[in-house]
Amino acid sequence: MTHKTLNADSLIQENNQPDRSFYGLGIAPKILDILGRMKFKIPTPIQFKAIPLAIEGRDVIGIAQTGTGKTHAFAIPMVQRLARMKGVGLVIAPTRELAIQIDDAFQGIAQSFGMKTVCLIGGAPMPGQIQALRKNPRIVIATPGRLIDHMSQWNFLPNEVVMLVLDEADRMLDMGFAPQITKILKFLPKNRQTMLFSATIPKEIMQIAASYMKLPVSVEIAPSGTTVELVTQELFIVKKEAKLRLLNKLLAQYHGSVLLFSRTKHNARKITMSIRDMGYSAAEIHSNRSLGQRREALDGFKSGRFKVLVATDIASRGIDVIGIELVINYDLPEDAENYVHRIGRTARAGCRGHAISFATPDQSRDVRDIEKLIRSTLPVSKHPEIPFEEFSEYRQEPLRKDVKRHHIQKRYKFRPHSH
Repeated sequence: MTHKTLNADSLIQENNQPDRSFYGLGIAPKILDILGRMKFKIPTPIQFKAIPLAIEGRDVIGIAQTGTGKTHAFAIPMVQRLARMKGVGLVIAPTRELAIQIDDAFQGIAQSFGMKTVCLIGGAPMPGQIQALRKNPRIVIATPGRLIDHMSQWNFLPNEVVMLVLDEADRMLDMGFAPQITKILKFLPKNRQTMLFSATIPKEIMQIAASYMKLPVSVEIAPSGTTVELVTQELFIVKKEAKLRLLNKLLAQYHGSVLLFSRTKHNARKITMSIRDMGYSAAEIHSNRSLGQRREALDGFKSGRFKVLVATDIASRGIDVIGIELVINYDLPEDAENYVHRIGRTARAGCRGHAISFATPDQSRDVRDIEKLIRSTLPVSKHPEIPFEEFSEYRQEPLRKDVKRHHIQKRYKFRPHSH
């Protein structure tokens, strides 16, 4: 397999030039008009490099964080190519929320070409999806499990697929979808265009690329583990029983929308109720909520009806909301990679954002894993209105031989709260 890697820093610098636009990328005039009406003027780095390659019909591996505009990096080429060829475009996404967001993005372009889309996700009634499939949609957006359901019932014929997109491929593998993805790929025609988008490129992704892609061009916009440039980050080392008191103070301090992450759905429910008791509007989004409840929560968060949206990692994909002021990691993620995905939900579309994480005294190793991934140290703060005894330095724990105890103690001394 041949790879061509493009330099990310030069792309970002090029993209910041005021004369950079969607013109000259090979985009059809009709789509340029649509983008103009949507107020899309300057392509993001991933759009700038991926769109021309995809329009040419090349297989593409796009390495980019959340909030970088990657949905339109594949939506624009897919609509343009399908407009002049027969067949179906298939997009596979890890979660229901992300699939719905992708469907919305496609509809903004595809409707002008008379192309129908269908979104096949679990939690939604099968009969409605079957009816939509019988109308011969040109673009199918699906989660892996529901797509296999339709394939096994012959509602969806994979032999018509001429373009395939695997979005957030690393997340699909993290969620255990590798067997389903492999099964789907085996049934698709070999003569197709494949685009794979991922924030990170673990070896499993490379195996998929080697087995199911044709000489893919690799476009890397940000190295694996890179956090969004416009996100400022902060860490509180706080005892578990003081988390809610600290949260109350922070919610009073920040007046915009807040996305809060809980490690478990049970805790998400408890936190949501506590936030309401504090007098703030809040909604929850996790796998125990029905599709209708999740959509209502997300729509309410977008409209401002809910100040706080409490989410678990599995449900967070697809929360593509511009203007989130603050991300709070109430619980640190189990996987350090999820830290990057979480804080990437703020500082989207050129806006600035802030991310605050709560770490308990026994989580020094979890914090070190995050810092190793993002290649920087998280600044530690304490809140002036919370008693000092509620905070703590890291509890001493057995460390690896290559990590000196005094280094950890020195590294995590408190710094003044900067807000």
